[in-house]
Amino acid sequence: MTATSAGSSSCLAAKGLDISLAALQRQDPYINNIVDVASQVALYTYNNRANEWEKTEVEGTLFIYTRLASPRHGFTIMNRLSMENLTEPITKDLDFQLQDPFLLYRNARCKENDTWKNVPTSGLHTETQTHTACGTRV
Repeated sequence: MTATSAGSSSCLAAKGLDISLAALQRQDPYINNIVDVASQVALYTYNNRANEWEKTEVEGTLFIYTRLASPRHGFTIMNRLSMENLTEPITKDLDFQLQDPFLLYRNARCKENDTWKNVPTSGLHTETQTHTACGTRV
């Protein structure tokens, strides 16, 4: 790859992130930076009665981002299956575990039912970026 084509591909990637950032900002104007992206994820919930993971109707691109207002971090799955995106603020009430290749989390609503949600994360760039964005450490 030549320097020109390498520069062009990074320019295209930056332009893609700019478009994605603009789309996220239509949903939440306080989002100011995309920290990481996984191009294809699916959301699963754990069914305690059946003792198994069940796929939901949420599937698409996962964005981890920073915000200018509290809460300072969050993530969104831009849903390709419907117009309803999944958005989660990252707060102290969010239990969060990275068990490669899965991201497990449980918010305050899930804690009432002792339910975990599961997002396969094979597209995330590094564990370090994910943990830094979410303010957690393994």
